[in-house]
Amino acid sequence: MMHRFETQKHRTSSGSFLTSIAGFLVVLTLFLLGIARVADRTDAQARETLERALSRGIVHCYAIEGTYPESLLYLKEHYGLTYDEERFFVDYQVLGSNLFPDVTIIDRRERP
Repeated sequence: MMHRFETQKHRTSSGSFLTSIAGFLVVLTLFLLGIARVADRTDAQARETLERALSRGIVHCYAIEGTYPESLLYLKEHYGLTYDEERFFVDYQVLGSNLFPDVTIIDRRERP
């Protein structure tokens, strides 16, 4: 009769072990999803910051010089624009000295 109680105790501990493993996997999954969400938000903020810096530099140049910058290099050299060139590709197309340039920002690390 004593053997019967020991077997039940063993079943309970293995069930408890599986429950613990399942709980751990759920918590781990939620943690990884949270990290991914924070990373996505950070990526979006980096892009928005670059967009604002470009726009501010372009408008600043126009206000001071009366024409829009002739190139992205001009903004870098004369207005201190800096960004991570390995991460972002900036396509800067001049439309005319009195028209706001066409600027496209591509995140090279962006997931499809």
